[in-house]
Parts: sequence; structure tokens; C-alpha cells
Amino acid sequence: MRERIRRVLAAAPVVDGHNDLLWELRQRFGPARRAGQPSGSVDFDAVDIATDLSAAGLHTDIPRLRAGGVGAQFWSVYVSSTVGNPVTATLEQIDAARTMVARYPADLALATTADEVEAARAAGRVACLIGIEGGHSIDSSLGALRMMYALGARYLTLTHFHNTPWADSATDTPAVGGLSDFGREVVRECNRLGMLVDLSHVADATMHAALDVTTAPAFFSHSSARSVCDHVRNVPDDVLVRVRDSNGIVMVTFVPGFLRADCREWIDAFIEEHTRLEAEYGPGTTGYGEGMRAWREANPRPPCSVADVADHVEHVRAVAGVDHVGLGGDFDGVAATPDGLSGVDGYPALLEELARRGWSDAELAKLTWHNALRVLRDTEAAARALAG
Repeated sequence: MRERIRRVLAAAPVVDGHNDLLWELRQRFGPARRAGQPSGSVDFDAVDIATDLSAAGLHTDIPRLRAGGVGAQFWSVYVSSTVGNPVTATLEQIDAARTMVARYPADLALATTADEVEAARAAGRVACLIGIEGGHSIDSSLGALRMMYALGARYLTLTHFHNTPWADSATDTPAVGGLSDFGREVVRECNRLGMLVDLSHVADATMHAALDVTTAPAFFSHSSARSVCDHVRNVPDDVLVRVRDSNGIVMVTFVPGFLRADCREWIDAFIEEHTRLEAEYGPGTTGYGEGMRAWREANPRPPCSVADVADHVEHVRAVAGVDHVGLGGDFDGVAATPDGLSGVDGYPALLEELARRGWSDAELAKLTWHNALRVLRDTEAAARALAG
């Protein structure tokens, strides 16, 4: 079985829809933490992603990307929706992504088109795409959106945890009924540019409103199936049907709280404690770290495994079809991972589970590579069509 999966990944490596390594590195290794250096971005002299960083508690590094058969990675340039200067902070994150790629040219290559993804793979490198996680990052400016696209960003998640003035989040109180007029203009501008409109994190009404407007395929960078786990971050079946009809994709995520109901309750409690300790001690402080360690020792994560991820993959396939499912692990952006998926080297374990359930090599290759590349190409084609 392992040899079979190795052959599949050699021919069709994983395109992963979402990884938060850059935010985690910014928190730990931002130059602001070193005297005499400017703030923002990441100090890559302080961390070497060409080494195994699992002992540091990170999910991602180049050796494990290779071991996991990852051929293309969307790097999230996330910044918190509570920062006072979201455009500047997002530009710093884009700078970090581009700096990381430039620092490891033998292993990584910046990609902004499907052809460039294919070229990186042919050269033996991991294609690096950039995704903006949250509409707050453009600060209600189409000009900022256009400039971030020019710098390489290729998807915009319309919201994060909180609403934007023009779009409702899944985890906030509805305010505009999905999308405002300006929100619809954001979707149209993404279509014109060739920017994927990412519907992870948004409210159901926002999903439908965006799908009513967009001329490009539906795209979810890191979400799972609502019918398997009733979490607002997951995709309901009526939207899965629209994903199919638009020739789009749902990239199934590995977040335990989105996979199982008991893990959803655990992550809600985790976030509550995280928020309390940050308010009491401040983020990244010794008091915060000790408090979270104590809480996790007293409140272990409920069971969650590769099989739970496979259940979501299979449900998306059952409703939307095998041509409309992909993978978006959300590594380095989660409090815990499923057993067997402790880092980006875990993708073969998931493929083995699906193979045991009867997936053919051709079907696995659609999941890992072909579906995502098709959506990229179709989004580029939609932009060309709008250009006339």
C-alpha cells in the first residue's frame, strides 16, 4: 500500500489549500522580537525551515513537505482581524512568503498561475501560492486588493472570525445579509483579476450571495462537511451542490473541531480559555503559555483520527462528486491535529485510508492534484473571458 501511495504522489502530488506557517513564524520569530531590527515579517536567520521543526511544535518544514508528497502549497498571509493596520501587516506577510521562497530556491518556487505550478513541479520544487485569509486585509479597498494580487496573492477569503463591513462571517452576528453591494463588487473584482474567491470562514448567506455573483468556480480553501459535523465553518449540502454545479472545489480541512462534535465542544472550550488567558496575561507571555499547558493537561483532546478526515472527504465526494474535493490541512493554524496527521508529512496516511475504502489511483490523483489545478485554470479562464 505504501508503495502504491508513493507512486500516486509521485505522479500527482498534493496541492494543499491552506497552511498558517507564516503567521506562526511571525509570532515566534518576527524581527520585532530582536533589538535594533524593524517590526513585522519573519526573521529567517532565527529559524531554518530546511530542518525538521517538529520538536519545536511546528507542523511544517521542507523535509516534511517532501515526505508528505506536497507539490503545491497555498501559504496563508493571515493577520488578525483585530490589528489596527491590516493592509500593512498583510503586506509584511506577503513579504515573508516571498522572502521564504527566495531563501530556499532549490526547494521552493513562487507560483501565480496553474502553468507556474506545473513548471515548479517539473523542476522538482514545491510550488508556493499565496492566499489572503480575511477580507479585513484589504481594508475595504479594491486598490489594496489589486496590489496584493500584483504581489502574488491568488485567493481572498472574504472574512475570518469577524465580519467585514461588506461580508458576514460564519462566526459573527450577521450584519449585511451575506454580502453588501460593495461585497459583490469585491467578488466581481476578484473574478476580473483571476483571484480565487475563498468561501471558507463565511456565513451560509455569504456563500450563496458570492455564488450568485461569481463567474469563476466555487472555492473553499479549508472547510469540511456540515452533514458529518455540524459546525458553522463547514459546508452544508445545498452549497456542496452549488460547488459541483460551478465546477468548483472544497478542500477538506483536518481541524478536529470541524471533524467531530466532541472535538467541536473541546475546541470551543480551548478558545474560551485562550481568550481568557490572553486578556489576563497577554499573548505569548509566560503566564499565558503556562496556563494553556495546564488547561490542555487537564482537558485532553477527544479521539480524532485520519478516519474522521476520510469521512468528510467521502461525504464531499458523495454530494459534490469526486471532481470537486481537495485537501486544505490548516497546519500550523490549529490547536491540535488528528492522530496520524501531526504534520505535513501525514498526507500519505490519509491516502492509504481512502485507498483501503476503495478509491482508485485516478480518484486519489484528482483529490491531490488535478481538481485544484483545474479550478486554478478555470479561474484564470474566467478572468480572460471578462477581459473580452
